[in-house]
Amino acid sequence: MLGLTSKDDLSPEDLAKIEADNKAGTAERPPKRSHGKVAVLCVVAFFGMVGAAYAAVPLYKLFCQATGFDGTVRKAVAKPTKVLDRKVEIRFDANVRTLPWDFQPMQTSQQIRIGDTGLAFFKVTNKGDKPMTGRALYNVVPEQAGAYFQKLECFCFSNQTIEPGQTVEFPVVYFVDPGFVTDADTKDKSTITLSYTFFPAVPDAAGTKQAATPPRIVEPLGGKPPRAL
Repeated sequence: MLGLTSKDDLSPEDLAKIEADNKAGTAERPPKRSHGKVAVLCVVAFFGMVGAAYAAVPLYKLFCQATGFDGTVRKAVAKPTKVLDRKVEIRFDANVRTLPWDFQPMQTSQQIRIGDTGLAFFKVTNKGDKPMTGRALYNVVPEQAGAYFQKLECFCFSNQTIEPGQTVEFPVVYFVDPGFVTDADTKDKSTITLSYTFFPAVPDAAGTKQAATPPRIVEPLGGKPPRAL
């Protein structure tokens, strides 16, 4: 069995080497970080990730509206200056989520020349017993057409309040950009489906719903006005 070596049995060189190694090991050990600092860093990281998640929603929406990505329809300020002889069929679809509303397109489909302006109508009836505010979301199929199907006038850009028993007609002014026929993903397409879904309006931070834009055409219980913008 080997005996234990005491400090007195070591040479001065060995003692110096041991002391140098101990100092090097101590210097390499990182300083201890207090629990308080670690907790603060964790909280900051958590709220940073939450904030990034909330910011991603409006940024994604802006990206989709600017590019037509994911079938998102773009809003235009002017119609094209060029109208093609080629036509495309526009089909219309309407849906409602958790609202006592009857929502439907007033035409099944339309044939329109590419670059020309089209006018379609959607009708909503509030079958509930109190005023309700909703907002329509929209997209097109095929998704690749989202970059070329654009609207000049649409009820989907603001909240809409409808009184109980009231029927409202909303116009949609749209066109298909001529770039539709040169894009490899859309040039062979002959049909575009425009789909709307009404959802309950989301209250703002103060707990009140955003102001609604009055519809251009309203049909109360009874009379029906002329259909014009």
